[in-house]
Amino acid sequence: MIEYHEIQYQQRRHFLKSTACSLGSIALSQLLAKESAASQPAFKADNPLAVKTPHFAPRAKNVIFIFMSGGPSQMDLFDPKPQLQKLHGQPVPESFLKGINDSLIKSTAQVMASPRTFQKYGASGLEFSDNLPHLGTCADDFCMIRTVHTDVSNHHPAQMLMNSGSTMFDRPSMGSWVTYGLGSESENLPGYVVLLSNSGKGVDGGSSLWSNGILPSTYRGVTFRSRGEAILYLSNPNGISPAIQQDRLNAIRDLNTMRFDQIGDPEIASRIASYELAFRMQVSAPELLDFKDESKATLDMYGIENETTNWFGSNALLARRMIERGVRFVQLYHSTWDDHSNLNKNLKTNCDMTDQPCAALIKDLKQRGLLDDTLVIWGGEFGRTPMTEVRRGSSPGREGRDHHPFSFTMLMAGGGVKAGTVIGKTDELGFHPVEDEVHIHNLHATILHLLGFDHTRLVVKHKGLDYRLTGVEGKVLENLIA
Repeated sequence: MIEYHEIQYQQRRHFLKSTACSLGSIALSQLLAKESAASQPAFKADNPLAVKTPHFAPRAKNVIFIFMSGGPSQMDLFDPKPQLQKLHGQPVPESFLKGINDSLIKSTAQVMASPRTFQKYGASGLEFSDNLPHLGTCADDFCMIRTVHTDVSNHHPAQMLMNSGSTMFDRPSMGSWVTYGLGSESENLPGYVVLLSNSGKGVDGGSSLWSNGILPSTYRGVTFRSRGEAILYLSNPNGISPAIQQDRLNAIRDLNTMRFDQIGDPEIASRIASYELAFRMQVSAPELLDFKDESKATLDMYGIENETTNWFGSNALLARRMIERGVRFVQLYHSTWDDHSNLNKNLKTNCDMTDQPCAALIKDLKQRGLLDDTLVIWGGEFGRTPMTEVRRGSSPGREGRDHHPFSFTMLMAGGGVKAGTVIGKTDELGFHPVEDEVHIHNLHATILHLLGFDHTRLVVKHKGLDYRLTGVEGKVLENLIA
């Protein structure tokens, strides 16, 4: 059972031992001996990513998090609001703005109707806009959460909060927490992999979103490319044979092991594991990226031969192949959905790139029997407002929506999630939640629960404090679990 793992850095003990008087050193050594016996570091020099047992039987073993950076517009994709049509172009009713302290929402804001049409899909009747016809065919596999709430409305801190449970830079990402708690079943690939889209627009938060934070670097997300070299600089330079590389690796391991035995710094264990994993990946990574063993039907389903869907489709297919090979946490990033103007055009562009591959991933996992224990998550850091700002010189049809942290939509499928259901209800404008508000901490607590963890017990002690993904909050959403 995993209660917590305390990261011990022996330099502190060495300092105290060398500066205290002899009698104090004796007393200190007794205390440290008890502390060491009670809480040995869980990181071993041979394999920090060894498979670990969660607190209870999990519903999910793996996670694929499709992160749509920038804030997809929930009312143009998932949450139709007929009242917007009636009030289009009018000032937002004062009752909706009362008590809101948000610098992005001005008194000049006008209600903006969605130009999209919606359709109910499947036996569940979940509604998707005409921009998402492929995801709509997976309606009966999704739990649609319409009332997710976050604390901030600026991109980078909101992305940090969604991915790490905090806006602080030293906090581990969700993928780091999961691999820290469960380890990885893959011997030749990282436990946590990040795949980036080629939309031409970078992710605001960058690598801070898949950081290991206060955890050893073993648990950091490793970025892969879906073509060419999977990881830059992984291949050997000219003139270095596998035998030479193996000799060098053995020497480095011996030196690092000696140092680990001296000071016990878990970062050394991470370094040893990284060198050896990189050696094994030189063989496994090229095979992973080679789709020659995939059927034409599968490639067509993901849109691999289509220029629009090729890149994201390749990432989605890679995600499935990684899960098959034991990778614990795969995160796909696509940016940006930050449509302050030209919303209708930009939304179609992003949906055209991602809709078919996302649906293909769900169907592919399901037909291979992998969806039952793979949790798939779709969503961004916040949503978009039901109004638009009146901008000087703007022309009709070029409207956009601002950031909306108060209520937005996320999708979850597989891994013990109650499929074909909607959680939460928003008001007639889609502004506030009126039923089942879901804070991000509750979402994280539920994800960890599905993976077999009590989120209050998956803890790391650092500088005398207990840290966890959910901070001091978080409640499991029982109505989301099948």
